[in-house]
Amino acid sequence: MLNRLQRDIPYHFDQVKLLMAAMTHSSYANERQDGTEHNERLEFLGDAVLELCISEELYRRFPDTREGELTAMRSRLVNQETLADLARKTGIGRALILGKGEEAQGGRERDSLLSDAFEALLGAIFLDGGFAAAQEAVRGFFAERWPGQGEKRLKNKDGKSRLQEVTQHLFGARPLYSLIGSEGPEHDKLFRVRLELPEGTVLTAEGSSVKRAEQAAAHAALALLEKRKA
Repeated sequence: MLNRLQRDIPYHFDQVKLLMAAMTHSSYANERQDGTEHNERLEFLGDAVLELCISEELYRRFPDTREGELTAMRSRLVNQETLADLARKTGIGRALILGKGEEAQGGRERDSLLSDAFEALLGAIFLDGGFAAAQEAVRGFFAERWPGQGEKRLKNKDGKSRLQEVTQHLFGARPLYSLIGSEGPEHDKLFRVRLELPEGTVLTAEGSSVKRAEQAAAHAALALLEKRKA
């Protein structure tokens, strides 16, 4: 699976052990208990690498755009939903090395796990090839997702910002978010939030952080409101 993944991503590793570590979930390492390296540290590094690469690319692409708009565009690109989708399309889900328990619970399809693995992959690319390699890989991964000059003002807001604008327009009020629970170990906790629209509709969503769970809930609410319009 790692050889196939190498063919499907815009980077070729010299140190394949880094790619293997990026694809190894902590559940597998915990079951083996033999010192097998897993991807949490690489995820930490990759998160920072990804944000810097995206920021640099947007700064270069939009020289006349203000800081607030650049931040909004970055938020739209760097979120759990987008990263999980990229992970699926590049075969990261197939290549993940999971413990038996995580595999049985459907971890291979979980957005939080996939997005974390994607960040770990970027951390591994950075260690293997340096920042220039990471920049090139990010440009490749996001090739079809960069906002165009003509559409950036329409699509650069994150889900929560867009939902707030929609509800203010439709109902004259904002949606309400609340944390209703969390589960899992500290290193892989899943948060659940409740979103109430001004007209009373309630939705729930999950994410690897409260922020990501709120964004997931906002996207679900936007999809619901769009469906009602149709």
